[in-house]
Amino acid sequence: MTMAQDKEATSHHGLLIISEMRLNYRQWAIVVAIVALIMLATPRVWKHIERFDVGADYRIPYQLSNDYWLFDWLLQKTAAAKPIVVLGDSVVWGEYVKANGTLPHFLSEQAGHPDQFVNAGVNGLFPLALEGLVRNYSTSLHGRKVIVVCNLLWLSSPKADMQTKKSGSINHAMLIPQFFPRVPSYQPDANERISAVIERNVDFLGWVNHLQDAYFHQQGILQWTLDEDPNRPGDYPNSCKDPLAQISMTVPSGESDDSGRGEGSPRHKPWTANDAHKTAFEWVSLASSLQWAAFQRTVALLRDRGNDVLVILAPFNEHMMAGRSAAEYAAIHNGVVKWLSETGVPFVAPDELPSDLYADASHPLTAGYALLAKSISRADAFRGFFQ
Repeated sequence: MTMAQDKEATSHHGLLIISEMRLNYRQWAIVVAIVALIMLATPRVWKHIERFDVGADYRIPYQLSNDYWLFDWLLQKTAAAKPIVVLGDSVVWGEYVKANGTLPHFLSEQAGHPDQFVNAGVNGLFPLALEGLVRNYSTSLHGRKVIVVCNLLWLSSPKADMQTKKSGSINHAMLIPQFFPRVPSYQPDANERISAVIERNVDFLGWVNHLQDAYFHQQGILQWTLDEDPNRPGDYPNSCKDPLAQISMTVPSGESDDSGRGEGSPRHKPWTANDAHKTAFEWVSLASSLQWAAFQRTVALLRDRGNDVLVILAPFNEHMMAGRSAAEYAAIHNGVVKWLSETGVPFVAPDELPSDLYADASHPLTAGYALLAKSISRADAFRGFFQ
């Protein structure tokens, strides 16, 4: 069979005619332009057709912690109604409390306005990832008032600071610096690094990730289709389902995330409730800390963008420190305060909370957040920032 514009092939059913079409350079340019237009327009149009309810005390649902496209959308949705954004990890998000028991909630309560503060905390975030989140997924944050909560838990050991080599997955790996500075705990191959850089710079890919996280249990459609029922080996319940039917066009509210949190839940209890013992932390120095350097860069980036920044130095649970941990922590704490003072960054360093108001080393319980918000609201730096 020879190549030609029209090819003929015979079969026992009769004559089959196959037409071949070749595109010239101009036609290929049109195809590329159409595809590019679709990729640019789809994420923007989607925000007008998908329902995303952001009420009082909204926080990114736990199962959508890796949905950075949704995080950016949250900042866009709240730009007018909630002018002050609170950035940070699970201390801001509220690991052991309900959405109305978090630090942003109680700060709004102190301010006398239920919608004054945006809970932009992300569960599992750490300073190296926070830097990537602010740099790549905070387009609507420019020029706004921002509170950044500094949790020194990430300096409590070389492992937490990501100085040691680590096998296995890492939370928010896509947000970590892929090439510089080098992070010893993060050891992907070149393909993963390049893919991460591309995804966080192409809005369409962020939208695709949003669909997977919100409607397909953090999986691609093919993987979701082949998902095996854990209770019935060999059964693939999604194989006969229509994938399009899964897209409800409503962002999950995250209410199911709160079922195991808040007062009355078995997780909401003081750190001493389970016969916990004091811990000797292996604090790293500020000079060598990767996480602290990332936090500094994040604050500098926000200020360069025109943000009015206030840093809150979250009070660590010193009650559970053993040995020299308390003295080493005090040195780090003082070093952070010194840097903030010297660079002219407004900050609040609240006193330590009572022991029974901590759930663990760094997370307060509901009453702890309420007391912490009162302490912060009385600080001169906060009053000046808020006004």
